[in-house]
Amino acid sequence: MTDSYPEAAVPTDWNDFVARMNEQFFDAMEKNMEAQAEFVEQWSQTVDGEGMGEMNFGDGVEGYKRAYEAWMEAADQMVERASDSMEGEDVEFEEFRDIWLNTANKAFKEVMDTTAFAAWTGSSVGQMLEMQQQADEAAEDTLHTLGFATEGDVEEIGDRLVELERRQHAVEQKLDRVLEHLEE
Repeated sequence: MTDSYPEAAVPTDWNDFVARMNEQFFDAMEKNMEAQAEFVEQWSQTVDGEGMGEMNFGDGVEGYKRAYEAWMEAADQMVERASDSMEGEDVEFEEFRDIWLNTANKAFKEVMDTTAFAAWTGSSVGQMLEMQQQADEAAEDTLHTLGFATEGDVEEIGDRLVELERRQHAVEQKLDRVLEHLEE
């Protein structure tokens, strides 16, 4: 053993080292599969809970299928590249990261491109806008109770001022015509 490597950094048994590497790799792969399953379950509950039509639901299932296929292709690539690495090929860690990042983007796109996702998003946005309107109404009621002017009050005053200016302008025009007739 050389002085350039600390004793703890040099594996004492190559087989133990490779076994630990394999174990870590398969643990990471298992966690990824669990995350995928959780994603599909959550998405399924969301779409099912929205009461989607058969067409939207079928489209959503197709999107899941394409996303799942993307994950399976990534798992195959990971196994292939891990095998290449174990056979001595120089495989950069970033390549493994890139496989999962690119797959996550592709899988998310597959789901987002479905009419089910669009319907769910539209429903969610509608619910959020409704909740915002209720919150605005509650805030306005609270401000009224406390004696403060609200946005609605200011808009009403603005509308009244515009109407007053319009009437004043009409009165001024009539007055100008009366004065013209008197001067003649």
